Amino acid sequence: MIWIFPALAGLLIVYFAMRSSRFQRFAEPALSLMVAVGLIIAFIIWISEGNNTPNAETDQTPQQTRPALTPDDISVDGLAFTRNRPDTSYRATGTVANKSGFNLDYFRLSVTLEDCPQNQCRTLGEDTALILARIPAGQNQSFETYFTFPNRYGVEPTAPKWSYRVTEVRGRIP
Repeated sequence: MIWIFPALAGLLIVYFAMRSSRFQRFAEPALSLMVAVGLIIAFIIWISEGNNTPNAETDQTPQQTRPALTPDDISVDGLAFTRNRPDTSYRATGTVANKSGFNLDYFRLSVTLEDCPQNQCRTLGEDTALILARIPAGQNQSFETYFTFPNRYGVEPTAPKWSYRVTEVRGRIP
């Protein structure tokens, strides 16, 4: 609301400068000086605000820190894969259990697909999915996601072998 006063003063100066040539000779240098002083003051404020920001490492409160959840704090059970369309995509369903004292926000699940006919395994690919799972401490929830592996269209693995691991977990204090 205080900006109204400088705006009104600016309009009055422009009006009088247009009406009087004598005022114009006085107003032009005065306005130039006022703009220069305003820019210097704005620069000083900008610099001082940049130096006054608290250091993130030294000023962490418990609300700002992330809980130390680890992949061992959650378990993925009943993971099942079904072929999807296109042929290189698989739908995965399962249940995730939060065994920690923190609320789970999300986790990343990395899955490796191998084709193992006659116990000779050949890796077909690996994919990672971000699974948003808002699970309170000590509870579980089912999930569904999709993985894509670079195998040839129409050629299914004869003896698929799935391996998975949780690579990242993020949570918050309840």
